[in-house]
Amino acid sequence: MLVAEYEERKQEKQSVLSERVPPLKLSGLSVQELQEICKELYENISIVDEARYDMEVKIVKNEQEIGNLSQKIFELKGKMKRPALKRVKISADAMLGALLGSKVKESVDFKANLKTVKKEEEKKEEVTDWRKNVEAMSGMEGRKKLFDAGQ
Repeated sequence: MLVAEYEERKQEKQSVLSERVPPLKLSGLSVQELQEICKELYENISIVDEARYDMEVKIVKNEQEIGNLSQKIFELKGKMKRPALKRVKISADAMLGALLGSKVKESVDFKANLKTVKKEEEKKEEVTDWRKNVEAMSGMEGRKKLFDAGQ
C-alpha cells in the first residue's frame, strides 16, 4: 500500500512539473537566444522564491498566532500547568558556591564569623545596714560623696 502511494505521488509530481515547466529546446540556438532563455528562467526562479518566502512568513505568523490563542484559551479556562517542583537538599557551602560562583573557594564556618556578645554582669550593690551610713552621709560631705559616686 505504501509503495502504491509513493508511485502515485511521484506521478503527480511529474505531471505538475510538466505543466508548470515546459521542456527546454536548446539545440540549434544562438548565444543570444540562450542568454534570453537564462534571463527568463532567472526571472521565473526569483518569482517562485518570492512566493515561497511569502508563504513561509505567513506560516510562521499563523503558527505564532495559534500559539498565542491557545495560551489565551488555557488562561481563560484557568487550568494553568504548574511544573512539579523537586525538593533539593543542598549544603550551605554548595549554596554559597552556586550564589557567589568562584569567589568562595574555601568552606565558610558560619559560627566562627558570628559576633560574640559579652554580657556585662550587673553590679550588685552590697546590702548593708542603713544605720551605719546615716552618720557618714549626713551633712554636706555625705551629699558630695553621693554625687561623686554617681558620676
